[in-house]
Amino acid sequence: MHPFRLLTALVTTLVIALPVSLEAQAQTNGHWSEYDEVFENGASHANVWQWGWTGIYGTSLAVNAYQSSEASDPDDRFDARVGVVKSALAVAGMLTDRQPHPAALAEYERLKASGDLSGVQALGLQLAQAERERRGWGARVSSLVVNGVAGAVIAADGRGDDGAINFATGMLVNELQIWSQPNQASSAINRFQPANLSLGPITIPGEYALNVGPQQLGATWRY
Repeated sequence: MHPFRLLTALVTTLVIALPVSLEAQAQTNGHWSEYDEVFENGASHANVWQWGWTGIYGTSLAVNAYQSSEASDPDDRFDARVGVVKSALAVAGMLTDRQPHPAALAEYERLKASGDLSGVQALGLQLAQAERERRGWGARVSSLVVNGVAGAVIAADGRGDDGAINFATGMLVNELQIWSQPNQASSAINRFQPANLSLGPITIPGEYALNVGPQQLGATWRY
């Protein structure tokens, strides 16, 4: 091939390939920025949630322990002893049942360093599933048992109304604990759905997202 033609072909190839390469890199960087937000914010929220609720239950434990011996009313001392048991169980639960987000962030950083985007997508789906399970009815069973027993004990002391209030208050606090948990992965789940677009013999891998608005329902596909 003539040297001039060879140079022209090389320049043309670079002009065509360079934008494609830059576009692919921009898309990849866009993927990482979205995943960075989900995993990093999730881990930060999880740490605040974990230590915040541990502090709340720890404070409740200390107050109830004091009231169990120092309260002037015998009923208050009795209720405080029940509260000591409930608070101690709650603190133990917070220390043993850790949020999965900090561990997921560490795994995400490892996958990101190796450029494993499909592994990150799978990790996001697993984290979203864990978030849903922690909001499911199974997360309420232990609280239902503990608060039910506590309310029954107080009611057996001849104070049915106080027992009912104790039960309802305990369940309300448990609901606040459950719904204040991080849910970044669940909120972003539609941005992490893998999908393939088939055009005859050609298959293009990508992702789809659902777009829901006040008066519209649609979907976006990207590669």
